[in-house]
Amino acid sequence: MRDPVKTAVAALASGYFLWAAFHPEDWRFVDNFNLVMHEAGHILFIPFGQFMTIAGGSLFQVIVPAVFALYFYHHKKQFSCALLLFLVGESLVNVSVYAGDAVLMQLPLLGGDDSIHDWNWMLDRLNLLARTREIAGAIRAMGVLVILSASVLSFIHARKDMKAEPLD
Repeated sequence: MRDPVKTAVAALASGYFLWAAFHPEDWRFVDNFNLVMHEAGHILFIPFGQFMTIAGGSLFQVIVPAVFALYFYHHKKQFSCALLLFLVGESLVNVSVYAGDAVLMQLPLLGGDDSIHDWNWMLDRLNLLARTREIAGAIRAMGVLVILSASVLSFIHARKDMKAEPLD
């Protein structure tokens, strides 16, 4: 039997994150979390060299919700895991927007005009600037797939504990 509260949460999360996936250019409340995790990632990856310091922003904003999703999965809290997967997918979509801006560099950056555009810098070093569109598209596709998976899983796991329900 489905838990009506979990089913409603699954429906709301699915609607919100699917809308976010298909409107990646819009700034959403959850992107504030992404931004904080992104900036923290730069600092945490300093010990791994310049490339990883720059890549660490995008990596960390995806890693953080993924670690929490794995925690809930490991503790057999599949519904909570599915909800965190929505954040993983949305974060990937958010990263895809930044990656897609690597050539034009039109997005506002926290440090202003003197800031390094992470994805321009990384793709330039990897001689992949010409592949920006494909790379951003692949990241976005991964994000959309994770969001779709989270949607399916959240509905699958929106169930009451069957042992607690008396049989009719």
